[in-house]
Amino acid sequence: LDIRAATTPDDHLLAQGLFREYVQTPGVSVCAVGFEEELARLETHYEYILLGWLDGRPAAYGAPRPLGEGIAEMKRLYVRAAVRGTGTGRAITRALIAAAKSRGYRAVRLDTLRSMRAAIALYESLGFRRIPPYSPANPPEALAMSWR
Repeated sequence: LDIRAATTPDDHLLAQGLFREYVQTPGVSVCAVGFEEELARLETHYEYILLGWLDGRPAAYGAPRPLGEGIAEMKRLYVRAAVRGTGTGRAITRALIAAAKSRGYRAVRLDTLRSMRAAIALYESLGFRRIPPYSPANPPEALAMSWR
C-alpha cells in the first residue's frame, strides 16, 4: 500500500469521491452531519488527509483533526469494499497514528458504528480501547475509542 498526504487539487477531488462513497455505507449517514459543508471545506476542515493506493488504484483514506490537549481525532477512515481484508485498513490506521505522533499528538480518538465489528477488532488490535463518548457530536449508535 502506498500512503501519501493529499496535496494537489486532484488528490482533494479523489478524497471527495472517497468521502461520498464512505457516506453511502449503511448507517454512516448518522455520523455525517453537515456532510455537504464538510465536503466543500475538505482541504481546510482537516489537518491533513492521507490517501492509500493499492496496485496504483485509490483504496482508502483518513483524515485527523485536532481535539485539543494533544489529542487528535481520526475521522472518515474509509477502505473501499473491494480491498477490505487485504491489510489496507491496518496500514492506513497505522499511518494516521504515526502522522499524529509525528505532529506531537499524544493520543488519537475515534468513533465508529457498533455494527462495524471488523473495524472495532482492528482498532482494538492496534491498542485502541473503548471509552465513554468524548463529544456531544458522537451519535448514540457510535462507539468511542482512544489510542493512548
